[in-house]
Amino acid sequence: MKIGIMQPYFFPYLGYWQLMKAVDKYVVYDDVNYIKSGWINRNAVLVKGKRHNINVILIAASPNKFINQICVNTDERVQKKLFKTISEYYSKAPFYAQVKPILEKIIFSQEPNLAKYLFESIKAVAAYLQIHTELMLSSQIAKDNSLKGYKKVIEISKVLGGTEYLNSFGGFDLYEPHRAEFLANGIVLRYLKMKEIVYPQFNNEFVPNLSIIDVMMFNSPEEIKKMLGDYTVINSEGQA
Repeated sequence: MKIGIMQPYFFPYLGYWQLMKAVDKYVVYDDVNYIKSGWINRNAVLVKGKRHNINVILIAASPNKFINQICVNTDERVQKKLFKTISEYYSKAPFYAQVKPILEKIIFSQEPNLAKYLFESIKAVAAYLQIHTELMLSSQIAKDNSLKGYKKVIEISKVLGGTEYLNSFGGFDLYEPHRAEFLANGIVLRYLKMKEIVYPQFNNEFVPNLSIIDVMMFNSPEEIKKMLGDYTVINSEGQA
């Protein structure tokens, strides 16, 4: 049983979805502290050929609160501004018409809880990408919530019957020092590393690692399906 655990992000980059599809159960880690200036409520899209940040506007956000304790600003004026920024620069993209309803459903949601808002957005995009992995919120899993860091990850994996924990390669330095403890609990530790993926973005020089919005705007679901398998699994010490 392969387990993936990641915080909820706003329209995350392609590697997030590769990890989701590669596992049997994917846990959206909502009962951990909110990270200010992170990727939980922001991402980057293509505007005039360059990276441009977009944000979900929050109310009283604080790193002293869990993600599921923070509220989204659901003011329609704020939502319209965000949607306009995206649609204005992608309206001529080849798959804009297909992706637009998904964007509208997510951006104009009236869900005030940040964790639920992001979870619903993740489910909507996963459905479009034909990812059928079981998704769940960590706050809904019965576990020892006194645990922190990698110990909590081990606990969640064990509760779910996991025999393998797959993390993005960006977490290598964080988890690799604790490999022995994962193994002692019957869990093999591996990392997913996305290969270089390039696709046409109008006539611009390619800008990598943008939001999944960009990927969906310029590629068909069938093309994205191929991209979702374009990665390497690292076992340990950087070895594939």
